[in-house]
Amino acid sequence: MGHKCYISFKMEDKPFKEEIQKWCDRDKVDMIDKSLDTPINSENEDYIMRKIREEYLSDSTVTIFLIGEHSLEDLGWDEQRFIKRELQASLYNGEGNTRNGILGVVLPNMYDKIFKGSYTCSTCSGCHNWVALENSTVIKEFWKNYYLNNHGKCSYSEDDRYCVLVKWSDFKKDPNIYTMIR
Repeated sequence: MGHKCYISFKMEDKPFKEEIQKWCDRDKVDMIDKSLDTPINSENEDYIMRKIREEYLSDSTVTIFLIGEHSLEDLGWDEQRFIKRELQASLYNGEGNTRNGILGVVLPNMYDKIFKGSYTCSTCSGCHNWVALENSTVIKEFWKNYYLNNHGKCSYSEDDRYCVLVKWSDFKKDPNIYTMIR
């Protein structure tokens, strides 16, 4: 049985969310979709987030965060308040809610802005990938949890973070590999 996954996305990226949902219908991915398909009818943000935590996130284990051109911290609170709160709720580990792993799926229009190639490390002489996660590429709730304290290491591994990244093109090939991150 697959993981229960919540998909966090901006409306501009809804076609990608719908494609993932079609995979579930065609058994391409072994996951149970716990996504919010219709807006919660309220102007009260605290109520909306409580409903999302109680009805969608409480028994999910993975949050799939679609990272597109409209998922940037630089766009401001009014534009990002719901997606920020969804990721905050996903990372919350408390009564009635356990922390989800967050899978950041980078959409094609963001590849060149986020994936910057590789470099030779001056500390270990190894080759590391350069990933540009900052306010101009993604919301803070993701990048702050992608780069946790490195404990004296020269680079981060997937075991060192709550959030992991994958390109949409790789995710499409075998989504099951990535939804089992937890």
